[in-house]
Amino acid sequence: MSATPALSALLSRVDAAIVDLDGTMVDTLGDFAEALNRMLRELALPAIGAQHIEHMVGKGSEHLLRSVLAHVLASEGQPVDAAQVESLYPAAWASYQKHYLAINGQYAQVYPGVVAGLQALQAAGLRLACLTNKPTDFAVPLLEAKGLDGYFSQVFGGDSFARKKPDPLPLLKTCEALGTAPARTLMLGDSSNDAQAARAAGCPVVLVTYGYNHGQPVRAVDADGFVDALAEFAAAA
Repeated sequence: MSATPALSALLSRVDAAIVDLDGTMVDTLGDFAEALNRMLRELALPAIGAQHIEHMVGKGSEHLLRSVLAHVLASEGQPVDAAQVESLYPAAWASYQKHYLAINGQYAQVYPGVVAGLQALQAAGLRLACLTNKPTDFAVPLLEAKGLDGYFSQVFGGDSFARKKPDPLPLLKTCEALGTAPARTLMLGDSSNDAQAARAAGCPVVLVTYGYNHGQPVRAVDADGFVDALAEFAAAA
């Protein structure tokens, strides 16, 4: 059975949508790999493969950097002492921020169907906000570079609020900014982070099937629906 009737019913019950960025609208794995490996070279540390980075994305840049440092410092499969990671973290963050801002969007692609999906949501009268765990100073230029910034009245990053997804606070604060009730605000994301935050905030949630879900099957996540492309909303609206 087509998922379109279910999506149509869901859209009829919401006034706004909150849309995640990495893994939902833009495939940024190439950006992460380039910036992180430039950082690692600068710190005289071993490189890391994109297949490892993919499982670390989604919980903010701080978590990503600590995960990468622990991975490359590990010897013979033994975890590195946390103090060693923390000693390197300040220099790693400064280097990563410099390199990421320099290449932001150059190794990233908008997923197929994203523009059609955003246009359909707008045409259905929904107010749209982008909410990501990515730092705001990374998120805003990326949306601009990919021509997606015009769809959103609000853009919030992982540093916009006191806590990040999967905590519900960012969703609740974004609903406040949109002027909508959580129960009438759809969360669109790609991972358990988005789904857990939505459930805790009282928002319905739909996940895309192609993003970054920490290496776990996304269809196993508790969500109200799944789409293979955001363009499916064009048929549902």
